[in-house]
Amino acid sequence: MACWVFCNRCFQPPRTTSCFSLTNCGHVFCDTCLGKGRKDECLICRAPCHLVLLSRQTGSDIQALFTRVDGLCARYSRELSQISGFQEKHRKRLLAFYRESIRRLEDSLRTVTVQIQRMQGTRSAQLWALGGVKSAASAPSSEPSGPRLLPLRTPNLASSHTQAWALRLAGLLTKRGAWTWRQPHPCPGRISLISPPQDGRMGELGPGPELPLLTRGP
Repeated sequence: MACWVFCNRCFQPPRTTSCFSLTNCGHVFCDTCLGKGRKDECLICRAPCHLVLLSRQTGSDIQALFTRVDGLCARYSRELSQISGFQEKHRKRLLAFYRESIRRLEDSLRTVTVQIQRMQGTRSAQLWALGGVKSAASAPSSEPSGPRLLPLRTPNLASSHTQAWALRLAGLLTKRGAWTWRQPHPCPGRISLISPPQDGRMGELGPGPELPLLTRGP
């Protein structure tokens, strides 16, 4: 028993020949003092009480009240160290899990960022190409949208030979009256027109451009 334990009435320390008891009100008495007082009544506070004999067979909860503080601190220090080590180990595991989760999330974020940048670049290129097509389609065209028609080639009347031929043909039409058009028959590409005899000679006219045949009207 601890050295500070004593009887609360006679203040005598424990002896080998004496026994000590603990009341439920928290007072300690030796068996000599208990014999002088009333049964089931505390000698100090005079309150009804129950007695518990202090021995090695006393419950651990009561024995803990008489344990030395330094021994109690040493025991709880070991328990505290074990508890702290256990909790720290689990705390480190949880911290490692969170760090790994953060690393995976950062990798996913970088991958998604690169994909978004690529998609934005592709979209910008598509929008630029679409804008060029729209501007080209909306611009007014200087040429007709239909098939291109080649210009008709007319005979060159600037030459003196062609002009002479045209003048003679106009004279014939004036002298012989009105002429009507008729569907031309297939004929060679060149024709020769002979003018009426003049001064005992047969006039000739050189080859001219291809023209439809003429017939006299009714």
